Amino acid sequence: MQNKLAFLKKVDPLAGLALVASLATGQYIAAALIIFMLVSGQYLEAYATRKASSALEALARRVPAVAHRRRAAIISDISITEIAIDDEILIYPHEICPVDGAVIEGSGAMDESYLTGEPYQILKTTGSLVLSGAINGDSLIVIRAEKLAQDSRYAKIMEVMKNAEERRPQLVRLADQIGRVFAPLALAFTAGTWFFTGDILRAVAVLTVATPCPLLIAIPITVIGAISLAAKNGIIIKDPAVLERLPTCSTAIFDKTGTLTYGEPKLTEIVAAEGFIADDILQKTASLERYSRHPLAIAIKDALAARKLKLLEATNVSEASGQGLRGIVANQEITITSRKKILQKDPQLASSLAVSESGLECLILVDQKYAATLRFHDAPRPDSHSFISHLGPKHNFKKIILLSGDRASEVNYLAALLDIKQTYASQSPEQKLEFVKNETKLAPTLFMGDGINDAPALTAATVGLAFGQGNNITSEAAGAVIMENTLTKVDELLHISITMRKIALQSAVGGMLLSLIGMGFAAAGLISPAQGALLQEIIDVLAILNALRLTPKIKSII
Repeated sequence: MQNKLAFLKKVDPLAGLALVASLATGQYIAAALIIFMLVSGQYLEAYATRKASSALEALARRVPAVAHRRRAAIISDISITEIAIDDEILIYPHEICPVDGAVIEGSGAMDESYLTGEPYQILKTTGSLVLSGAINGDSLIVIRAEKLAQDSRYAKIMEVMKNAEERRPQLVRLADQIGRVFAPLALAFTAGTWFFTGDILRAVAVLTVATPCPLLIAIPITVIGAISLAAKNGIIIKDPAVLERLPTCSTAIFDKTGTLTYGEPKLTEIVAAEGFIADDILQKTASLERYSRHPLAIAIKDALAARKLKLLEATNVSEASGQGLRGIVANQEITITSRKKILQKDPQLASSLAVSESGLECLILVDQKYAATLRFHDAPRPDSHSFISHLGPKHNFKKIILLSGDRASEVNYLAALLDIKQTYASQSPEQKLEFVKNETKLAPTLFMGDGINDAPALTAATVGLAFGQGNNITSEAAGAVIMENTLTKVDELLHISITMRKIALQSAVGGMLLSLIGMGFAAAGLISPAQGALLQEIIDVLAILNALRLTPKIKSII
């Protein structure tokens, strides 16, 4: 009984009325054809609709259930709910930090990019603050808990995510939009036929022809074709409504780290002091950095390889916590340090050096003499500029926005490279959510991100796209997931959605026009109810054949 009621709730009102009218007037063949159409249409719609999933469940699974607490030199495993403020918590290599706190022992790098948008692994030493949800690197770190688990940063993001999911915008499907126009027209036509002819069978025949089969069958088939084509191109469609709504978006909002950039530092500039050569400094620095686990070491070694320079032998290598890296290379003492350390030892020198307006930097000393400054940025993807620049001319986007949790200096640097005029930096997940909600009220929005801090905003946008497959939480919150790390795939999805919407409209509107013609014949008494239902099935076939043109059509566009 419950299944029957569920079925009736999903039945299109016009089709349901035609079914009831056919049964009431003894037109059982017509009724059987209508039931066949309804069942097949709902099956196709269910097949095209995503399975239920929950981003909140993915967030909860990521939280560590156990923390390692140290008391009186005894380490015990406890539930994170038992952590008290000032407890000493050990975070083993590659574990997720359970609570917000400060480092009291050890040093190493932690990945906070999913939470803050900062693209680099952050070096943690005694006194450094750490966030719950951050991923530890290769070293053991001991922190002192400063907040309870339920008050820590990760828990706050979960709370925001829960509120965002509860307020996820309900999209009006394409079939519903067309049905709102066609249904009143068909009912008026039916009522008019009955009123002017007084023949109930003619009115029933009009209703059977008017049953919106192209909406119930052709559109789901078009959507299924688009979902299959997207999957072949490395794009997973989790919510079919994305394909219907993407062509209507006029505001594009992008996260920075891992979306428009790689999310890792690249050496972009070597400022050599007078008397020093940039390549020579890079060669000696990289020769020393190969023994370091500092987050910038890989960027320096990559820059050396790009310039096709060889590593040199390094001896007496040492790296005291917070003191920088030292060693002997080519009979010279090389020190890799920071502006802060130089300021402590030689304030006059530090104040004379040009300050970088963006990015990260490290300073190089050769035999205790300043030699160069190495500057790093989160490098944009090669296709970022071309992709951003053609969104307006090719896809009718009126507004392009860069919305990031990263520092203003880094955001502005990238915006200048990509010619993005509107930027917002240092945005928390709560701020991102509110921003996207407000923009969505003004115009349909496309939001694209890849971090946990992007998940709430993904749910609030008209269309949310998750970039990359590394984070299942963001993927759950998005309507579609771009599996390959290239913006070319986003462009392919835009073309797929545009063509799908065009073919769906052709099938639906064309089918409706044919139905109107058939309704005229039925009103004239030239078609019986059973013939009307059969005629509608013929219209279905024509609409479905048109829908099946999707795949070759897409191939000709991309």
